[in-house]
Amino acid sequence: MAKIALVDDDRNILTSVSILLESEGFNVSTYNDRQAALDAFNKAMPDLAVLDIKMPRMDGMDLLQRVRQKTNMPIIFLTSKDDEIDEILGLRMGADDYVTKPFSQRLLLERIRTLLRRKSAMDGVVVAETEETKMMVRGDLSMDPLRHAVTWKGKDVSLTVTEFLLLQALAQRPGFVKSRDQLMDVAYDDQVYVDDRTIDSHIKRLRKKMRQVDDEFSAIETLYGIGYRYNEE
Repeated sequence: MAKIALVDDDRNILTSVSILLESEGFNVSTYNDRQAALDAFNKAMPDLAVLDIKMPRMDGMDLLQRVRQKTNMPIIFLTSKDDEIDEILGLRMGADDYVTKPFSQRLLLERIRTLLRRKSAMDGVVVAETEETKMMVRGDLSMDPLRHAVTWKGKDVSLTVTEFLLLQALAQRPGFVKSRDQLMDVAYDDQVYVDDRTIDSHIKRLRKKMRQVDDEFSAIETLYGIGYRYNEE
């Protein structure tokens, strides 16, 4: 039974999310105070933490930084809508993924499951192989869904869960166009509305990360007014 820590100053979020996670078999601890969370983590680290990046009377970024000094456990942070600065800074400081408020609890649940699967694979725990978890190689691109690992020309690329899912969806069928609506279905569930700009922003960040290891990366092609496709190189 995985142990999940929720840190947020909104008691409604703590209550509703903890009810969902407990119904799915997780052991959940909730904290609306940064220091209380830190004290608990010093005694026993959870398997994964979900924390609000902006909280009155406490700084989620500071909590993230302190936790990262002690552990590499998966961390998902909650951020306000369209606050790109928070997203980028949080990821640079070591968060594994982010979910934007208001969010679907089912979406958060799937992000948690994905990161726990990755953690299990990295810890050497045997996980059943399915079509979704098989290694995928497309030219210079290699993707390992179980370990959430991506390499391009042999170099590691660190992606969020959302970026990984989008790249995986595009690379599964090189040359075939994926519309923004199709990519929305991959990255989000039907309880969450996102506009075209959200997908475009994810693709922009995905390209930027790929170009950090290869200046000439051009495998993701934009078809204006239609969508995106992956061209195997």
